Amino acid sequence: MRFTGTIKVNSRGHLEAGGVDVLDLAQEFGTPLYVLDEEGFRANCRAFREVFQKYGDAMVLYASKTLCCLAVCVMVEEEGLGLDVVSGGELYTALRASFPPERIYFHGNNKTPTELKMAVESSVGRVVVDNFYELEVLDRICERLGRNQEVLLRITPGIEAHTHEYIKTGQIDSKFGFTLSNGDALKAVQQVLTTRNLKLVGLHCHIGSQIFDMESYAHAAGTMMDFMAEIKENTGLELPELNLGGGFGIYYYAGDEPRSPEEWARAVMTTVQKKAGEKGLKMPRIIVEPGRAIAGPAGVTLYTIGSYKEIPGIRKYIAVDGGMTDNPRPAMYDSQYEAVIADRVQAEPNELVSVAGKCCESGDMLLWDINLPSPRPGDILVTLATGAYNYSMASNYNRIGKPAMVLVREGKAELIVRRESYDDLIRNDIIPEHLARGKVIKIAAGKK
Repeated sequence: MRFTGTIKVNSRGHLEAGGVDVLDLAQEFGTPLYVLDEEGFRANCRAFREVFQKYGDAMVLYASKTLCCLAVCVMVEEEGLGLDVVSGGELYTALRASFPPERIYFHGNNKTPTELKMAVESSVGRVVVDNFYELEVLDRICERLGRNQEVLLRITPGIEAHTHEYIKTGQIDSKFGFTLSNGDALKAVQQVLTTRNLKLVGLHCHIGSQIFDMESYAHAAGTMMDFMAEIKENTGLELPELNLGGGFGIYYYAGDEPRSPEEWARAVMTTVQKKAGEKGLKMPRIIVEPGRAIAGPAGVTLYTIGSYKEIPGIRKYIAVDGGMTDNPRPAMYDSQYEAVIADRVQAEPNELVSVAGKCCESGDMLLWDINLPSPRPGDILVTLATGAYNYSMASNYNRIGKPAMVLVREGKAELIVRRESYDDLIRNDIIPEHLARGKVIKIAAGKK
């Protein structure tokens, strides 16, 4: 069991975060509830920024797909990081939070013309171009708007990291980027240099997520520097930026062995420095995109235990008031988590149970075969390291509203995302006139 930041066991034997007993949070805000430790989140931002900048010219972007809301964007900006966005919605959120657009990098394998127009009009710092179609569309949009746009090209370097099959992105067979080995990457460089409105300033790659092997990052850095030397040889252009993506692994469960930000920075920066010397290149500005490693350990999720079912000799199920709607990762990736009973964190874990969600799916399981101290209906179950991807991947399956999120700091809890109500669930529903004719439709609770 690992607690980070201000998440710890207090003198009463209860779990607390930001100086607030999680039982008090459950009582005040209800469950399921996402809880984000502000001090832990900010400390993780600073750790990455400081260690990479120690090695030279570097910029850390927070990968907003991990956890994106207005309050998070504000904290990221205050900690001096840039922002990686992958959709118009994430870009809109950042802009509404007054995030400096010049520190925004816009990714995505199928950015729509509307999203690209929004990015150009907003003066984002970089558009990371993913394919030939996007190159043409973006150039035409800039032409119509009378604007120029600095871009990076996303390259698929052919490096397979040791991670789950669904979150590998750097291998040749990937939906992302220009393939290096078949010549598409160099062709893309040559094509962008012929455009009137796009300025190529660097390259980008991302080899996957939840990676512990620093050698994979060093290999990617070396491969990309070799390609930068090839670009200079073929075109005369020496690119000033190299974005090596994110994917830095964190601790979720026994057996996970995450490395420190220092080890990641050292693996990347020393490799780039060595290659630059060998190839006669200037040291480019290095950009990295941690997301999970910033938000993941800083978050926990609270649930209330409800029903239970015991199958003698096979398994005991306990059910909670959330599930795959607020955390789809176990169903999607077989992800594992550690969990505690909030008011008996240090009690002897004397019962083997599996924790089910409330959705109408056999696959809606949060935890398989976990030892807990005599879980009972009404207990508050806390899953750890849930700050990354849980809220951002949440759904309304079974018409279940998304949970609230609170930010905790120095003994105070503040709501940063409201809980969805039943009215929120039907807010965008429309009944055509021919269906509504002759019927009385209840449009809000208790009203007609």
